[in-house]
Amino acid sequence: QVQLSESGGDSVQAGGSLRLSCLASGLPYVSAYCLAWFRQAPGKEREGLATIYSGTGLASGRTTYADSVKGRFTISQDNAQGPLYLQMDSLKPEDTAVYYCAASRLTCLRGAGLDLEESGYDHWGQGTQVTVSS
Repeated sequence: QVQLSESGGDSVQAGGSLRLSCLASGLPYVSAYCLAWFRQAPGKEREGLATIYSGTGLASGRTTYADSVKGRFTISQDNAQGPLYLQMDSLKPEDTAVYYCAASRLTCLRGAGLDLEESGYDHWGQGTQVTVSS
């Protein structure tokens, strides 16, 4: 049974920081897979934020970011089986949203514009709320 569970959401002031965590278990991928963070603000579509490739080879640990969070957010994973993190710095009120982690086989390696397509991810967590006040 696949489970993705996010935590770390909170209410913070603009300019503050938060670190989100995602624990994944039961993923059906043998050795290599992609993990990603998405968010959905009220009344808006779900937005892809960042990906990381959890596999071997030259692409191991490769990360990609949406322009909206590049330079402020950092996706990381301690090791291939460890928790997924999203370090969020310099938070803005427009970052207020429910944040989700997701997993897929190789979507993150598809290249710019395709790596963060929601339809490319098979498994999702329930989300954690982040609220940034001005």
